[in-house]
Amino acid sequence: MDQPIESRARFDLVRYANCWEDADILCTALEPRPGKRILSIGSAGDNALALLASGAEVVAVDLSPAQLACIELRRAAFHSLDHPALLSFLGVRPANDRWETWLRLRPELPAESQAFWDFRAESIRQGFIHDGKFEHYFRKFRSYILPLIHPRRTTEEWLREKTRQQRIDFYAQRWNNWRWRLLFRVFFSRFVMGRLGRDPEFFRYVEGSVGQRILERTGYALTELSTHDNPYLVYILSGNYGTALPRYLRPENFAAVRAGLDRLHVVRGSIDEVARDWAKRPDGGFDGYNLSDIFEYMSPELTSSVYGRLLSAARPKARLAYWNMLVPRSAPQEFANRVVQLSELSKSLFGQDKAWFYSAFVIDEVR
Repeated sequence: MDQPIESRARFDLVRYANCWEDADILCTALEPRPGKRILSIGSAGDNALALLASGAEVVAVDLSPAQLACIELRRAAFHSLDHPALLSFLGVRPANDRWETWLRLRPELPAESQAFWDFRAESIRQGFIHDGKFEHYFRKFRSYILPLIHPRRTTEEWLREKTRQQRIDFYAQRWNNWRWRLLFRVFFSRFVMGRLGRDPEFFRYVEGSVGQRILERTGYALTELSTHDNPYLVYILSGNYGTALPRYLRPENFAAVRAGLDRLHVVRGSIDEVARDWAKRPDGGFDGYNLSDIFEYMSPELTSSVYGRLLSAARPKARLAYWNMLVPRSAPQEFANRVVQLSELSKSLFGQDKAWFYSAFVIDEVR
């Protein structure tokens, strides 16, 4: 019998200090706006806040109290800091007073989140967006692997603005050498990523070469997608966002996020159980679901079970948006008469996905 991921993987640490899914295509897919309610995987909170900025009510849910603490800290920072101070406190800009800022923000967090951050002073002081397990994994790649492939000046040049043809030429002539292909496949292999980045249990249903598949997607991203303003690429290669801010941190969205904080609900639990509980309310149900890549970690049988419970809490025309990274998952066949896959929209948005390591972006709509 397939066990849920919470019984197989650790959830007592900050696995993701940032969201590694593209909020721009997510918001286009789910069309958040006033009057809509979105159920979102919490993760670090970035994409829940991006959805909030468009006017929707957002229920952010996660199994991990550590991830919920990340969301609560972001919420307090948006509430009490101006935009420059927010960027400094998070770690996007330099600051030497982050602990003092934390002490001012602390009373705004629930007791459990207060206790979580009280014991992580160094994480706060360095900028907590840099202190997740996945961010440490990318730091190791940037610090130990990338210098064996290219000198820093080549990496810096890669991140300068280029036309599509210039990117194609740069990749072919200066970037895609044998060291890049070999070391990339090793570092992003199932074995290494499972121990340094993601939990090994997240690869239970993966078949084939993980490193090779991610390498192929990376080649696409480095040539077909703009590189200088891609927040995920800029962070991985340089260690910070610079001016390539993710959607929720862009200055044009700051006021909207702050104004919507009372529409953000942060809940601990599994997403299908939270959906069930909210559906029992008089105004219950959801117009959209940000499901991250949760079906990657489930057997086909468990996927069908969870998917069905989410459908039971869905309003008419609700959309379910989710990614496949290495395991192909789509609407289970038994629900074919209840949902339609928006294939053209999914394909179009996937072609724009700046968080390129996924293999598919799926959008289903309730009939």
